[in-house]
Amino acid sequence: MKKFLKIISVIVAIIIAYCAIAMLFFDSKCHNEQSLVINAPKEKVWQNVNSMKAFNTWNPWMKMDPNLIVTYRGTAGEVGDGYHWKGNDDVGEGEQEITAIAPNEKVSTKMHFIKPMDDNATSDLLLTSEGSGTKVTWNIDYEIETLFKPMKPMMTWQMNKSFSEGLGKLKELSEK
Repeated sequence: MKKFLKIISVIVAIIIAYCAIAMLFFDSKCHNEQSLVINAPKEKVWQNVNSMKAFNTWNPWMKMDPNLIVTYRGTAGEVGDGYHWKGNDDVGEGEQEITAIAPNEKVSTKMHFIKPMDDNATSDLLLTSEGSGTKVTWNIDYEIETLFKPMKPMMTWQMNKSFSEGLGKLKELSEK
């Protein structure tokens, strides 16, 4: 029994030390970015990224709640094009809106997460020609509170997984 308690104590001490180090030394700013080359011209890929409705056809988070409520506003494909979502605990509630657009090249958005916690992020979709295809780069920038810094590696892993899934779906749609 003493050996078991020692092992548990060491594990708890390691976890506490990791959390303390992470809170002190991990940056609160987060940046995730992934790219994928799609075998289609920019104009064809653009059709799948140029509005919030188009984005949501391949947005990986849309499928996390089959009862998700989405309300669109603004003019599709223009600055101000946006939507509000409300769903289960997995997707929460929030808003996303286009803040800048460069046809066939870039869509910038801002997000406001309302639930489960109030937070903000910005995101870009960048299209560049690569041979006969299109390189799509998707990025997001956000900040995390000090308390959540120990979870940063897990959050980065999950974000990268979601980006891969979304870009894969975008590739599938654009190459049809």
